[in-house]
Amino acid sequence: MSHHLKKPLIPFTAIIGQELMKKALLLNAINPAIGGVLIRGEKGTAKSSAVRALAEVLPMMKVVPGCPFSCDPKKESELCELCSAKKKRDELPGHLEQQVRVVNLPVGATEDRVVGTIDIERALKEGIKALEPGILADANRGILYIDEVNLLDDHVVDVLLDAAAMGVNTVEREGISFSHPSRFILIGTMNPEEGELRPQLLDRFGLQVSVEALDDPDERMAIVKTVEEFSASPDKYRLKYKSDQKAISGQIKRAIKNLPKVSISDELVRKAVDVCIGLGVRTHRAEITIVRTAKTIAAFDGRFEVSQDDLRQAIELAIPHRMRRRPFEEPKVDPQQLDDLMNQPPQEDQGENQNNPEQQPEDKTETQEQEQEQRQEQDNCNDSPSSKGSSPAEQRVYDIGSPIDPEQVKIQKTRTMEKRYAPGRRFKTSGGDRRGQYTGAEKRHSGSDIALDATIRAVSPYQVRRESEDLAVVIRSDELLQKKRIGKTATACLFVVDASGSMGVEKRMEAAKGAVFSLLEDSYKNRDRVGLVAFRGEGADLVLPLTSSIDLAYNRLSELPTGGRTPLAAGLQKALSTLMTEKRKYPSLIPLLVLITDGRANVGNGGKIKDEIASIADDLVRADIVTLVIDTEAGKKNGFGIQLGFCPFIAEQTSGKYFRLSDLTANDVSRAVLSGLSESLVMT
Repeated sequence: MSHHLKKPLIPFTAIIGQELMKKALLLNAINPAIGGVLIRGEKGTAKSSAVRALAEVLPMMKVVPGCPFSCDPKKESELCELCSAKKKRDELPGHLEQQVRVVNLPVGATEDRVVGTIDIERALKEGIKALEPGILADANRGILYIDEVNLLDDHVVDVLLDAAAMGVNTVEREGISFSHPSRFILIGTMNPEEGELRPQLLDRFGLQVSVEALDDPDERMAIVKTVEEFSASPDKYRLKYKSDQKAISGQIKRAIKNLPKVSISDELVRKAVDVCIGLGVRTHRAEITIVRTAKTIAAFDGRFEVSQDDLRQAIELAIPHRMRRRPFEEPKVDPQQLDDLMNQPPQEDQGENQNNPEQQPEDKTETQEQEQEQRQEQDNCNDSPSSKGSSPAEQRVYDIGSPIDPEQVKIQKTRTMEKRYAPGRRFKTSGGDRRGQYTGAEKRHSGSDIALDATIRAVSPYQVRRESEDLAVVIRSDELLQKKRIGKTATACLFVVDASGSMGVEKRMEAAKGAVFSLLEDSYKNRDRVGLVAFRGEGADLVLPLTSSIDLAYNRLSELPTGGRTPLAAGLQKALSTLMTEKRKYPSLIPLLVLITDGRANVGNGGKIKDEIASIADDLVRADIVTLVIDTEAGKKNGFGIQLGFCPFIAEQTSGKYFRLSDLTANDVSRAVLSGLSESLVMT
């Protein structure tokens, strides 16, 4: 592995605020069995600085000289194959001391870069299994830091999970297999607005903390002064914190030494179990992590017995990300609910309400239910034909209609998807050069992703007739095979929602929000990028830029008000420009426009509204944007069954799919839209 010159870091003890984050990092350093920490928060909140500075306050570790895996010479069971062989021959050298490494795993890292690969040249010439170590090798006995962990490709995440669970990384490349130890403290950071993590990966993180920008003016001023002083003279600034760094390092060493002596009572273990059951946490890792964390907190504070306060702190760190049961629920613990559970005496049978958090006592939600009924009554009064919300001052926020189970939605793969690759889960693709999982080999006219193992097998019968003094195998350029890879791609799905006053009639907006919600749940599982354009009044707004955060899309949808006139052309134009920008940034994503409106446009840019809409529709066709139209108009408004809106016209002009919301259930809408996407892509 190549190592770059180390830049001086701001000392760990000099980082201002974010005490919970720093404590979670220290607890994992003392007890790696906790399982790492996931740090959620916006950029610029000292996440990366704290992780990189952590290594400087950790004890030095003993390693075998020259070992690429930093093996511990005192732990024979954890030695790599090379060190184990030397140990058997009594040739294992002495030891060196080195600082714990913080190894960064870039978001765009390929599987070969993460796992490592086999040095084929040495294998052919010298007949040995020579490993070219990857990131997991470098991270052994260190800290594996993944910034933007929520944006990793799925197949890289799967490899990472296997190594984290087993403590061993197995490299299987070019027909050769090699294993090495890979035990590390897993630290991930993420911005929730950029998308969520898979539940399987969430559960692998022992602890979770959320960080926010500091609001205290004095603390923010102190941060500015710290950064300026450090930038002016890093070495001089670091000297100021030398004693603080030494003190925290000593505290860590004592905690590591005392940790095996810390005990926890059966009563507190039972309390941890009861709290997990009461909060609806299904994974058994929760209780295990809580107990380990509570013991570590006690050791860090210099005590040998876990207290109830230790247990509560541990629960607040270990539970939030494991409580997440629906895509749009924020992962956090209600302090009052936690207090109630902590103070509740243990019982043999807590009853059905304890085991089913969905059926909690009614008194907590009675006020909410009354408010809901009042809102519903007012909506019913306001939805009369005489009240169409045409004035901007009459804007209201409508509830979301009933969602559907997204598992019922099945997607049909199309031929055009085979050549697209972008991180996601909706459609299988052929992957890209060096992206995706290696599944086979084929001949291609160009490419640098050579399948050496398959090539060697293919040319081996001809080697008896080819002689070379320097080469073990002679391969002609036209015999090279390229790797076939499988990946998955996603869509850039932009919802264009009519938020004008006419959508308040006959609960059109509630039905429209219900349809969008159904598709959002499906997009959550498939890691689509989603966005939201709303048009009302005199123009259109990009309410949510295209993002991987389905949670954020849901929140914006919930808050979307209704009222005003219907500038349909402005909504389509805003959608076109947004998707064109996205296509330039992510060429492999499939652009999809889902228009939900009653089509009753009454605001234009000065010309004829129909001509403006037709012109934008032509632009959508030229841009290869798949357009789907969901018409919310109930029909037969004048008694003659005449269609008053532009929805059929837009669908026809864009060669898109047209659906009537009044004829479909929410489930039918979801299935129809997605099948419409597949059918449309077949033609592109």
